[in-house]
Amino acid sequence: MAIDQSKYTTLQHFLLNLLSLLTILPLAPYINRYLPTIQVRDWHIDLILSILIAFLFTRLLLWLFKPLIIPAFVLVAGIMIFNSWSGRYSFSNVLNDYKGMVQGNWGTRDKKQLDILSFYPRRVESYVDKTVRGIREKINFKDSTVRNFSVQHSLDYYDEYWPKYGKIVRYLSLYRYMRENFKYVNDSQRDEYFATPMETIRNGLGGDCDDHSLLVTSCLQSIGARTRIVLIRGHAYPELYCGNEQEFEMIKQAIVTLFNNPPVKELYYHEMKGEYWINLDYTARHPGGPYLNDKVYALIEL
Repeated sequence: MAIDQSKYTTLQHFLLNLLSLLTILPLAPYINRYLPTIQVRDWHIDLILSILIAFLFTRLLLWLFKPLIIPAFVLVAGIMIFNSWSGRYSFSNVLNDYKGMVQGNWGTRDKKQLDILSFYPRRVESYVDKTVRGIREKINFKDSTVRNFSVQHSLDYYDEYWPKYGKIVRYLSLYRYMRENFKYVNDSQRDEYFATPMETIRNGLGGDCDDHSLLVTSCLQSIGARTRIVLIRGHAYPELYCGNEQEFEMIKQAIVTLFNNPPVKELYYHEMKGEYWINLDYTARHPGGPYLNDKVYALIEL
């Protein structure tokens, strides 16, 4: 039974309730890291549920004995401060998660790409067979150089979100490293050259759009993702398989949360027969960025 707390002054009540609020704010997203993604239609409500759990926890402390909220606040704040020093889940992640919840539920709109790919997903227009063959011959996700490079950079970012999103954070970390470090270099004026992913890695991540596509698809395949290359007018880009609609929504939530500076306003994708794919082009700031055009010539699945 709760202790009689009627003798607390108005100021004491106010201060203890303020500490309760300050405890809830970082505690809720911290709890959310260990909850599965909970989706109701287009709404991602797992963080909202975490806020409710944190609120009920602090209310229980206040009901049992109001001063208990003081050590609870000190413990949560101490963990956040320690994490800030050690590079783990900290105050910046708390703010990021709240922004991701707002942006994911209200700010980001899906943009299904309506192109001829929706009707002919395998081969949509005649294109130079040599180009398709050349790309296919250079795809390699079993080479040790590719595998080691991919494992190393799949661990560079977002590790604190592994309990929440699992393997998705590995794919997004690797994508981010390649996007931020890839440098465009033209091919010869006379010949189209397709570099293997091993060559591009050894060359310091330099190449053109087809070299980038070969690199991204091979590297992601080497850590368990499913990818493909789309050839469009004057360009080639890689795409990541997201799965069905529910799995796509989970990846969407991860992208909105982790790539939020600036916030993701629109997320472009292809969908055919319930299978979702998103753009991983270096021309886009985040996964699922705008497509350069919808003149699709060929689709190369690994």
